[in-house]
Amino acid sequence: MDKQAIIEQTAGYVKGILEGEGSGHDWWHIQRVRNLALAIGREEKADLYIVEMAALLHDIGDPKLCDGDKTVAPKLIGGKLAELGVEKSEREQIMYVISNMSFSKYLDGKEVKKSIEFKCVQDADRLDAIGATGIARCFAYGGYKGRVLYDPKVKPREELTSEAYHATSVNTDTLNTDTLSHFYEKLLLLKDLINTNTAKMMAKERHRFMEDFLSRFHQEWEGKL
Repeated sequence: MDKQAIIEQTAGYVKGILEGEGSGHDWWHIQRVRNLALAIGREEKADLYIVEMAALLHDIGDPKLCDGDKTVAPKLIGGKLAELGVEKSEREQIMYVISNMSFSKYLDGKEVKKSIEFKCVQDADRLDAIGATGIARCFAYGGYKGRVLYDPKVKPREELTSEAYHATSVNTDTLNTDTLSHFYEKLLLLKDLINTNTAKMMAKERHRFMEDFLSRFHQEWEGKL
């Protein structure tokens, strides 16, 4: 099977699983990340096949959507890549990107080797977590988890561990957190974690938009506007 056919079959597979998903990790998130990753990849001279395949598959079996089970993604993604006849070296590259690009890996503090393809996909995923789209996704996820919008008594965690991040992401109770805390615990940090020069330019504007939103939110919450 040629690479374009593999990409098309992969897209159909992912759409079938994630279309209508309600946490903000749906098919349209995949499409946005795919398009962003390819745009960044073209500028950064990356292997666009690896970029596109990793972008398409990066949320299949996500532990956040599988009750915290970290074994689901490797089985589903690895099995699908083998079924499609993706070459072993390419499967390994795609799986490595998906297995190591998450924010929790950053919280682990472990050094991750990043190819240019890795950087393009990770940057695209992080860009979709900030700006106007990121704001929408953050509140969609909060609603999906049944969290309150904002609780002034809840203070964002300043030293968030990977374990605590996973617990908050997976558990359906509030774990003494609210949706707004996610901005301070993760989203406002992402601008400085972007890899490529191409994505850094996009991240600056999206970050500024979030800061403006939060300023307005707090003013409205306090009845000043």
